[in-house]
Amino acid sequence: MSTLHIPSLLQPIIVLNGWTFIVELWMFAARIPSVGHLKESSDPTVTKAELTEKTPPSVRWKGDNYNHLLEQPTQFYAVALALAVARHGEDNAVDQGLAWAYVGTRVVHSLIQCTRNVVPVRFCVFVLSSGILAALTVRAAAVVF
Repeated sequence: MSTLHIPSLLQPIIVLNGWTFIVELWMFAARIPSVGHLKESSDPTVTKAELTEKTPPSVRWKGDNYNHLLEQPTQFYAVALALAVARHGEDNAVDQGLAWAYVGTRVVHSLIQCTRNVVPVRFCVFVLSSGILAALTVRAAAVVF
């Protein structure tokens, strides 16, 4: 009886998804005390923009980062899964290294944005993560096509 081989490339996918849940909890922990006392937060006629104006920037940063983790990383999930499938579950050290590097840069990006939000530094980390994702995409294209 053979055992099922689970590709190591799935691990960074699960870790980044787990990190997204951690940021979501961090966002709730910051947002609930911040806007919970505002009577506007329960008024359905108040727009998101009006409520955002009354929310401290350090609280908004966490929500913004949560949204960012639901944007570009979706491409990462698709590309990493495509690589895992196209390689028939066989591990590839370069793919794994790039995937872990992408996850690492996204975690660093989150920590920057959720704490001090130094935009030039955050942008550099974002560009780096985008380059890593582009490299993974090229590698997936080479296998698929």
